[in-house]
Amino acid sequence: MALAAVHDLREYRAPVSAQELEQFEVDVMAGFVLARSSAGVRDRTIRGEVGHLERVREWFGRALWEMQPSDADRYFGQALREASSATRIARSGALRVYFEFLELRHKVEIHAMTGRVLECPVDEMNRPRGRKEARLRIPPRAEELAGFYVRWAEDLGDCRKFAPSARNYAAAKLMSGVGLRVNETRCLDLDDVKWELGRFGKLHVRHGKGARRSGPRERMVPLIGDSARVLRWFIEDVWGQFDEDHERHGAPLFPSERKNADGSGGRVGYDALRAGILGAAAKHLPTWTGRLTPHVLRHYCASELYLSGVDLISIQEMLGHSWVATTMRYIHVHRTQIEDDWVAGQERAAERLKGLI
Repeated sequence: MALAAVHDLREYRAPVSAQELEQFEVDVMAGFVLARSSAGVRDRTIRGEVGHLERVREWFGRALWEMQPSDADRYFGQALREASSATRIARSGALRVYFEFLELRHKVEIHAMTGRVLECPVDEMNRPRGRKEARLRIPPRAEELAGFYVRWAEDLGDCRKFAPSARNYAAAKLMSGVGLRVNETRCLDLDDVKWELGRFGKLHVRHGKGARRSGPRERMVPLIGDSARVLRWFIEDVWGQFDEDHERHGAPLFPSERKNADGSGGRVGYDALRAGILGAAAKHLPTWTGRLTPHVLRHYCASELYLSGVDLISIQEMLGHSWVATTMRYIHVHRTQIEDDWVAGQERAAERLKGLI
């Protein structure tokens, strides 16, 4: 029987200089950010993950690949003992994703430079338990939001910057009308508006949120309600104030005031849309000051569709959810809706029993 030479990864290797290791650590983090971006993860999510990793690095004082399970025990059991469950889970998740990246891309290189064998410090014994529940976002009532949009539209003619305000108004109408996420809205191109599809036209959402880091999930969203009318108004009467070339490939549906290097309109940012909606709410719906966010508008859309008789599966497809259970958390009913439905059910039951008594 022939014997094969087996090299133990744990054999000692001469370490490189501290300066080389420091530069390597910086390069690895830059590669991690690029890899997450190429997978379609949102910039906001990547910033959050990097922020968590930086906090752990600051506490640990050394490169994260040196962390052992015992270090994670001390970190989560002592340093983060009083932190919220959501913070502990998010930080643990960031560490696990980072170590998965290290093992896939740099395991051999780190061993060659330091003699260390990579091991994720977060395991099944010390992983923070619990669930990070979504914050309850009960949206405004239909009459409240209708009045809000009427007052906002009336104010457009007198506002200091008409085009950006009109852009924010149109984007908000899309979010509350067809349930788009704010990042899905800002990533739309003019070419993504398919007027010829369906009865009302459709939007090709190419940057839908993926489940469990699966990457962008595309879907077609019908322009129901008055979404088509508002979108036509914006494209025909407002869009030209940002850019002159409707035929340009990749022209954003919702441009920024800032220009690209070639003079064309750039793409509006996440923060600009969010701030625009919050500012309009402070002025035209003061009872919702600081609370009317893009995601609240998405909850409003789901609730209104359900109350209008649209079934859950259709709402799930509209919002781009992977699971109908997620869609159910977006459904909210106001005032006496449940009681009214119960009374109506009792009346139907009594009507059926009339002939039997």
